[in-house]
Amino acid sequence: MKTALFPANRFISNLLISGVILVIVPYTILTILFDYPNVLRYEPGIILTRFHAGGRVLIFVWWLFAISGFLLLQAYVLIGQKLESQEPGFRWATTLGVVSGIVQIVGLLRWPFVVPVLASHYVQTTDPSTQKAIEVVFTAIHQYGGVVLGEHLGQLLTIAYTSLLSMTLLRLRACWGIDKDW
Repeated sequence: MKTALFPANRFISNLLISGVILVIVPYTILTILFDYPNVLRYEPGIILTRFHAGGRVLIFVWWLFAISGFLLLQAYVLIGQKLESQEPGFRWATTLGVVSGIVQIVGLLRWPFVVPVLASHYVQTTDPSTQKAIEVVFTAIHQYGGVVLGEHLGQLLTIAYTSLLSMTLLRLRACWGIDKDW
């Protein structure tokens, strides 16, 4: 391995490790505080009531969970910059990786910015028709932000990025410790 590239590789590695830790910490807290991810399949009224009960701490943890992906995005870009000089077509993979992260972050941001308003209105009203309307709105946002963006589009793009990255690294023999200017 060339010594000039070693610090850059270490920086990218540290970004990846830090990014994963920053994702795992709020994820773990959400499992404890909010029964995540199981809570995603509960009835809307239960989710909204439990979310409201979680208060500002739960909102902050959801926000932290959403933005924690930015470190991984930076690592994707730096990996792309290194690989694009050897594999110009890898630019598409980098784009897929970045878009996958952004899509998932946008999907998660519904929790700290949209759900608190819905949850607050839900628990403060006693009118069943208003509660039902809030449940319908929540369900639509939940399906779009969570199922469409996060669970499907974001995951499919992540799979595509990971597959392209793996194939590129194998093609460059970077995984096998063979110095190919990586």
